[in-house]
Amino acid sequence: MNTADELSGRDSRFLVDMRRDMLRFARLQLRDDQLAEDVVQEAMIGALDGQKDFAGRAALKTWVFSILRHKIVDAIRLRSRSVNFSALAPEESDMDQAFESLFQANAHWNPQAQPADWGSPEAALRQAQFWAVFEACLNQLPANTARVFMMREFLEFDTAEVCSELQITTSNCHVILHRARHGLRRCLEATWFTAGESSC
Repeated sequence: MNTADELSGRDSRFLVDMRRDMLRFARLQLRDDQLAEDVVQEAMIGALDGQKDFAGRAALKTWVFSILRHKIVDAIRLRSRSVNFSALAPEESDMDQAFESLFQANAHWNPQAQPADWGSPEAALRQAQFWAVFEACLNQLPANTARVFMMREFLEFDTAEVCSELQITTSNCHVILHRARHGLRRCLEATWFTAGESSC
């Protein structure tokens, strides 16, 4: 069965759910509903056009998402040529103060700020509910912070490429990534790990 047959053979609920998940991922990264719609459509067309390259080694959804990932990277590269990300929003500088308050003068954790035991993160990451909570936490980050984090960690740009595309310095990139990880950790501890997985 080729990809077109597999796509057409899937029930409509599966395709609706996959498209919804693709749009959610694209919107999260691009912060532009119309551009997200465009890249999702391009990814779906790319999957149909590239069906001969799909050898069934990966799940269909995983394969289509890999196409979407490349479309998002292309869209970011095209758009970032005309957007300057070097100026930090005021709320991003507030994150610096919160981050600094977590540590003592000797760079060790303040006892009350030390990260909580997350239990088994590997088990939590496999649950779909975790990703819904993670997405909500990512949406709470300032737009530039979330975008740098997604480019580096999800889209797998190397640091030099992130800096080049967004016109920021390496040290600025590292600061933004620290802010993002700190913000995500605090949010996940408050809404997922501390409260317990079953409460979400």
